[in-house]
Amino acid sequence: MPTVFKVWGTRSDETRLVYPCDRFLEGVADAYYRGITIHASPKVIFRWLCQMRIAPYSYDWIDNFGRKSPRELTPKLNELRIGQHVMTIFELVDFEEDRQFTIRMKRDFFTHKVVGDTVVSYVIEPGDGGSCRLLVKLLVRYPKGLLGWVTRLTLPPGDLIMMRRQLMNFKELSERVQNVAEGD
Repeated sequence: MPTVFKVWGTRSDETRLVYPCDRFLEGVADAYYRGITIHASPKVIFRWLCQMRIAPYSYDWIDNFGRKSPRELTPKLNELRIGQHVMTIFELVDFEEDRQFTIRMKRDFFTHKVVGDTVVSYVIEPGDGGSCRLLVKLLVRYPKGLLGWVTRLTLPPGDLIMMRRQLMNFKELSERVQNVAEGD
């Protein structure tokens, strides 16, 4: 699979970091990296990550049954507990407030049989001048057989398209909230 599908928006040093998802999945077949710079505080970015409990923030017509992901922060979604549902097919397996949000595909969901075992970490790395890097690492252990082979071919480009949109939405929404908070 071409590297362009495996790495988007991340630097080589960011792909060498240890991510929380690394603790949750052994026998990994593939790792995908995504990243974006956001001019907002870790607190604001983390609040938008918590919104994934109710919406995916990518292409809603594809993966949110046509419902629009909320464009305003929903109260109390940042009250996290391990095991909470995230984007319908995932559950929260680890988090550190204002730092990272890690999810795993539910084992009882049909997608687990199609995509395989999947764990994803969203990590906020504070940077210079009030910006942060939102880094994502997705680990996959594909199902066996023909289904696994098909998933190996389709998941990388599909995930790139969907996650690129998701990260761009988080950037736009976080920066908008940050600017309002600063009185811009």
